[in-house]
Amino acid sequence: MKQKLSSTSITDELQIAAPVKPEYSEILSDEALRFVGKLIRRFTPLLELLLKARTYPSNSNLSPSADHSHELPYFLPTTEGLRKSEWKIGNIPEDLQDRRVEITGPADRKMVINALNARVSTFMADFEDSLSPTWDNVIQGQINLRDAVAGTIEYTDPVSGKEYRLNEDTAVLICRVRGLHLSETRILWRGEPIPASLFDFGMYLFHNYRPLLMKGTGPYFYIPKIENYREARWWDQVFAFAEQQLILEHGTIKATVLIETLPAAFQMDEILFEMRDHIVGLNCGRWDYIFSYIKTLRHNGHYLLPDRRLLTMDQPFLNAYSRLLVRTCHRRGALAIGGMSAYVPVRGDLAANEVALERVRADKELEANNGHDGTWIAHPGLADVARDVFDSVIEPGKRNQLHRRFEQDAPITAKDLLTPPTTAAHTEGCLRNNIRVALLYIASWLSGRGAVTIRNLMEDAATAEISRTQLWQLIRHRASLLDGTTVTPTLVSRLLRAELSEIRAERQHDRFQSEQLRNAADLLEEIVTDDELVEFITLRAYEHPAFDPTNCNKPMSKGESHDGKPQATNPVAPAELAV
Repeated sequence: MKQKLSSTSITDELQIAAPVKPEYSEILSDEALRFVGKLIRRFTPLLELLLKARTYPSNSNLSPSADHSHELPYFLPTTEGLRKSEWKIGNIPEDLQDRRVEITGPADRKMVINALNARVSTFMADFEDSLSPTWDNVIQGQINLRDAVAGTIEYTDPVSGKEYRLNEDTAVLICRVRGLHLSETRILWRGEPIPASLFDFGMYLFHNYRPLLMKGTGPYFYIPKIENYREARWWDQVFAFAEQQLILEHGTIKATVLIETLPAAFQMDEILFEMRDHIVGLNCGRWDYIFSYIKTLRHNGHYLLPDRRLLTMDQPFLNAYSRLLVRTCHRRGALAIGGMSAYVPVRGDLAANEVALERVRADKELEANNGHDGTWIAHPGLADVARDVFDSVIEPGKRNQLHRRFEQDAPITAKDLLTPPTTAAHTEGCLRNNIRVALLYIASWLSGRGAVTIRNLMEDAATAEISRTQLWQLIRHRASLLDGTTVTPTLVSRLLRAELSEIRAERQHDRFQSEQLRNAADLLEEIVTDDELVEFITLRAYEHPAFDPTNCNKPMSKGESHDGKPQATNPVAPAELAV
């Protein structure tokens, strides 16, 4: 059982239900929490209605059917006039107009320093898919960003003694808040957990808007996982209200929205329009998008996807998504940011490292040639590769590719966005890879880490979601492997136990790690064999007794990766990838 904590009242309505260390006190100040309280009071009721609407296809852009098997997204006829009319978003700040290389990662202290010092345009500090939301991770992340904005952030490695400080010139900082579906259970409003998105947004904005504006930059955000234009309108209203409360000029807060759900891909124009005073661009959040594709079309056996290792952006349905985002953004004067290749540099293996770099280069070339204005990387060692690609495509003297328009190209249709690859055949090896990724990631997440490297690929919540939803869908539709074997719960359970045994045999884990692997295996088996698809794996994992949300769980021992291999050739997490 999880420890029940007494709460500390801030107001009659707001309480902290978690330990408050001395170093937390400035972040969790009465003034900051009262500001967050205003956001909660104003916007939580509407958010609850928006989240309920997600469960009713008749309220979304899904074609309804009695058994759900024919529900397909479509372009809304009610907003056709908006899509056909001419309009533009508002201004893009100077320091956000060149975003050809963006590095992403959790708001870990060393990661923040390394990322801001990297040869990149911006750093997206992540409170969502790459962060396991222990109380310490969440609050320490806010402390780290506050210190980074102030320019005072430092870090000394406790093992090597190496010291880390910010360079004179650093990347532009952008904060990604948690998705609308997540709650912050350690802060209670009238006895109920508050929306995590409003906590992350309110805390970062309140503590940093003044020093950011004094430095000539501003409060910039990444908004994840919205599904429709009504949710975009909600965020725009949050921004406008916050600006009024802090006496900021309307449009000071700027956001980039991740198009990482399948329904949202059909409402890009509408999302840009609703947030036109505060938005600067859209981003291809490809891994969550693939996850959403599976989740949205889960009842229809026609839309089974192949091995996730084949789901690269040159697949026609993903390439159409990339091109539609570019076309939509540029028509409206917004930036189109590409997504993340999962490959990371491979230490100690020159041949494997060259393969990884070539695959990253090919991925970035596709995005740049499609017209994207920038792209994501997960490691400072990939900055030069990505920058070289975009430098070769973006015209000299220009900061982006906003001038590139595509009116003469053939329209991108719903069929283009939905048609899966012609073959979805899987092998036992495909199943085992999905099992291993999901198993190791869940174990990592339960232990307090939200991003890990597995087999030289960076995995976060989004990629783990693909793995476990594919397993669920293959079981549900009794798909056949290439050798004719039918995918059943019994088969997946047998392979899961085999993978668990292999992982344990590869390296001796300590008692804590072995226990978390067992917990992860039980949880994974439960969700992939469930009759209904679990909406988000992190929601189920958050409630697991093995996850301690009020403290930072014990991390892995130094030098160990989640492959059970030495870290020298397979680093564990972005925070460990020092430059």
